Amino acid sequence: MTWLFWISALIILYAYLGYPALLFLRSRWRPFAVRRSSVRPPISIVIAVHNGAAVLRAKLENLAELDYPAELIEVIVVSDGSSDETNEILRAWQGESRLAILLPNNEGKAVALNRGVEAATREILVFTDARQHIERDALRYLVQNFADPAVACVSGELILKEPGPGASAAGLGLYWEFEKKIRQWESDTGSVVGVTGALYAARKQFVPPLPPGTILDDVYIPVCAAGQGKRVLFEGRARSYDRLSEGRREFWRKVRTLAGNYQLLQLAPWLLTTNNPVRFRFISHKLMRLLVPFALLGILASSILLESPLYRLALAGELALCLGAALGAIRLPLGFLSRPGNACAAFLVLNAAALVAFAYFVTGRRVAWTR
Repeated sequence: MTWLFWISALIILYAYLGYPALLFLRSRWRPFAVRRSSVRPPISIVIAVHNGAAVLRAKLENLAELDYPAELIEVIVVSDGSSDETNEILRAWQGESRLAILLPNNEGKAVALNRGVEAATREILVFTDARQHIERDALRYLVQNFADPAVACVSGELILKEPGPGASAAGLGLYWEFEKKIRQWESDTGSVVGVTGALYAARKQFVPPLPPGTILDDVYIPVCAAGQGKRVLFEGRARSYDRLSEGRREFWRKVRTLAGNYQLLQLAPWLLTTNNPVRFRFISHKLMRLLVPFALLGILASSILLESPLYRLALAGELALCLGAALGAIRLPLGFLSRPGNACAAFLVLNAAALVAFAYFVTGRRVAWTR
């Protein structure tokens, strides 16, 4: 049991402390420069939407207000078998440099994005979702990075303006801030291994066809670009805005994302080979997180069975984590302890979602794309 305890502890420490620390030190010691300039390449904005009538009008107005030359933008919106008013909105909206593609059946986001990419005629593709609001100057900051020919893909920053109503949602906001720090350090030292689905851009020549059913286009596309020796960057000045959903919906969104990481191993097994220039980062950032819930269970089981004071302390730590999560979840007024309580709740929610995602993976259960 001793070996189980220490292997489990090392997995958790490396995933959440060791890897970020390595990136931070590397970013301070030897950052990679990026050649940026005020370029204005022609761009195609591609959106896939399914039953998005409630948010679509606001999104289209948002795109029309972006600070980028209108003659250099085409917008392509693909309705993936929508059954609400989405298609009617798009029929009234389409026009010059505004293309609506109305798919008769719900075939999934990957198929919808493929149709949009096929129809795109511009050099740079910008991907965004229907829900988030894009800051007015975000496109200018995003495309400045393409002045560097080594850059194939650039992620914007997603800002959660306020958490959802649940305490776990507040904690998830803290987790997202931590995640963005890691992405920035990855960008500063080479390439990120995933981008922000709410807003990212890529050179069309490096955007591969997405296999039908792909869950994480915002990881599949950038890792394929990195696999061709190109850089994938994080651009913190290119901002979009969203808010976390209520707890239950946010939990299932995390299950879908984490199941997508498992799916990537099936779609692109080369990610674990030497053919992947960002293999170390992919394993450290994506796969190690999937092992953490099993490591937590390993520490729990071993610390119960082992009698040394050290293991009893570890057991007390796990119980304190659960207590903090419970207090955060019921939203007691804990003053300065509220923030740690929310963080504990988010940590357990994320790892519970990882366990559910693993169950989906081994049973072959599909996680559907919805609005």
